[in-house]
Amino acid sequence: MSEDLSIPVQMENLVRRKQKEIVEGLESLGTSKFKADTWVRGETGGGGTSMVLQEGTTFEKAGVNVSAVYGSLPPQAIARMKADHKTLVTNGDGSLKFFACGLSLVIHPYNPHAPTTHLNYRFFETWNEDGTPQTWWFGGGADLTPSYLYEEDAKLFHQNHKDALDKYDKSLYPEFKKWCDDYFYIKHRGETRGIGGIFFDDFNTKPAEEILKIVESCFDAFLPSYLPIVARRKDMPFTEEEKKWQQLRRGRYVEFNLILDRGTQFGLQTPGSRVESILMSLPLTASWMYDHHPEEGSREDKLLKVLKNPIEWVE
Repeated sequence: MSEDLSIPVQMENLVRRKQKEIVEGLESLGTSKFKADTWVRGETGGGGTSMVLQEGTTFEKAGVNVSAVYGSLPPQAIARMKADHKTLVTNGDGSLKFFACGLSLVIHPYNPHAPTTHLNYRFFETWNEDGTPQTWWFGGGADLTPSYLYEEDAKLFHQNHKDALDKYDKSLYPEFKKWCDDYFYIKHRGETRGIGGIFFDDFNTKPAEEILKIVESCFDAFLPSYLPIVARRKDMPFTEEEKKWQQLRRGRYVEFNLILDRGTQFGLQTPGSRVESILMSLPLTASWMYDHHPEEGSREDKLLKVLKNPIEWVE
């Protein structure tokens, strides 16, 4: 990565390179191929490419999206951001000039024993009314959402991401792991969306070049963390009841993404946003059953106990 280039350019180059690598890695697990959907944001500036796979051989739905957009944020989007980004100063008309670039993916496998996963790494920069830089930050993370708990899968995913962060700062993994558990918490259910991973936002307490290297290290950890899990779970036999449980867990995924996820809310409030790409995270199928409770001591119950009381997967 050339340090002669600006941080926004370096980040855009990184996410485009990683999109290609991740798509190729996921395609290696089945015979289906991703399709590219390139879009332009029109008068507001920028665009992106969504790589989408639907009803494939291994994945029921998968999307790996890259975007690089710029323009002015409306007051309602800024108001939501200010809850977490206190340094924002709006222009005289209440708007805010910005640049945002990132990669976001969500993968929903067919087999209920293979976990859903989510990854997002992004860079955000704002400018003053006179065009001078105002503030910047990185955000993102990666997490795992299984329907059936396999401890070796959870440990692999967490260990690889811990190793990626430990290379730069050993204090980051404990902080980002807790942040992930707290962020992906479905308040009205009293449970986390999955078994966690790492998550961070408003990260600008180190030099931008160093954070960019940390983000790249986390990107590099993803395929070794996820592909081996899917490879050993995708062809496992499963019952109709196990498939029904997967549909219920996907319902929880939908609830979080539509009700609580800040990224979804921010995207839908941004002028010229690509709605199909924002809602790509939703599964192709999901279900809701009234007042459903798994049998005490069952594998389904074991998962729920971990979701209600997150544990430490690695030391």
